[in-house]
Amino acid sequence: MSGRFDSLFADRLGALKDEGRYRVFADIERLAGRFPKALYRGSPDAAPVEVTVWCSNDYLGQGQHPAIIAAMQASAGRCGAGAGGTRNISGNSHELVELERELAAWHGKEAALTFTSGFVANEAALSVLARQIPGCIVFSDADNHASMIAGIRNSRAEYQIFRHNDVAHLRSLLAAAPADRPKLIAFESVYSMDGDIAPIGAICDLADEFGALTYLDEVHAVGLYGPQGAGVAARDGQAHRLDIIQGTLGKAFGLIGGYIAGSALLVDFVRSFAPGFIFTTALPPVIAAGARASLALLSAADDLRTAHQAQAGKLKTMLAKAGLPVLPSASHIVPVMVGDADSCREAAGLLLQRHRIYVQPINFPTVPRGTERLRFTPSPYHNDRLLSELVTALGAVWRELYLPIAA
Repeated sequence: MSGRFDSLFADRLGALKDEGRYRVFADIERLAGRFPKALYRGSPDAAPVEVTVWCSNDYLGQGQHPAIIAAMQASAGRCGAGAGGTRNISGNSHELVELERELAAWHGKEAALTFTSGFVANEAALSVLARQIPGCIVFSDADNHASMIAGIRNSRAEYQIFRHNDVAHLRSLLAAAPADRPKLIAFESVYSMDGDIAPIGAICDLADEFGALTYLDEVHAVGLYGPQGAGVAARDGQAHRLDIIQGTLGKAFGLIGGYIAGSALLVDFVRSFAPGFIFTTALPPVIAAGARASLALLSAADDLRTAHQAQAGKLKTMLAKAGLPVLPSASHIVPVMVGDADSCREAAGLLLQRHRIYVQPINFPTVPRGTERLRFTPSPYHNDRLLSELVTALGAVWRELYLPIAA
């Protein structure tokens, strides 16, 4: 039946390709114990070649940790592979119950609730809160992730967008809103494309002043910042002021899944009213077991966090010294600006084919047109030799494509 629409599908895909925005997924096989090395296959019949992965969100290499793998293997042997259903229908495993208790304690909150991904956590929680609170106005940072935007839009609540990290603009919007309307401020701690960090304390001050709920997405911060890795809010001494902290198990944890943490009443409210939670198969015990093992490791991983920041800092310095257009950031995210979709795609292709360096091009709509970039995420396992190889390769690619290099 879909044949009736084949011409439409082909035309739309063709337009994406013409704009240089068509996404090509590399066939990558991760190698446990050898991160950030992986195998790449250029075609189904091609022999695999070894590459260095430079764009993984497994920021600390937890996905290869022997203790996490062992915990998952033990759980699979004990509980089997799947969850068995939604949380309401046989999927409420003991491992998940324990994981949620541990996540809540980690963030200093009364309760936590897990979801199948960080995207689902944001969409489900924000949509139900904004929809179910009568007259709610959502104030959303202009650079919020697509999952937050989806949740806010799906709520059908009124929303206003404040300029990115602009506390003065947020204040003006809050002040102009009716005093008796409920308000919710949604923002992130570490923004994944530019690598900048929100002024959490100042936003919490505004929330106190105007009686607003606060919803903080910490997906690119949990495991990486603060005491025991509990995030930027914990690092800045602000976690207790946040009503909802949202995190992921798919980045520094090295697994998959998402969660929210907050008061017992608020978490129960989301649990009871969010379709994205109620009607979704639960995370399997094997994932929860791995996440619990990862959380235990992350809570004591100050050495890894220090090494992680050190390698990110070194890479930024080396790129700047080489005249490459690295965007300064206060976090572990290292964006190198290209500014054109075709050139961004070509640069990523040359890095992979010529230099065995894997990084995905970041184009519109993930970033605004004209700000296309390569986004590098060095880990503690990207040693100094790999940093040097990357900078040398980038210089060669920049010269081949006639991209600007500072003198």
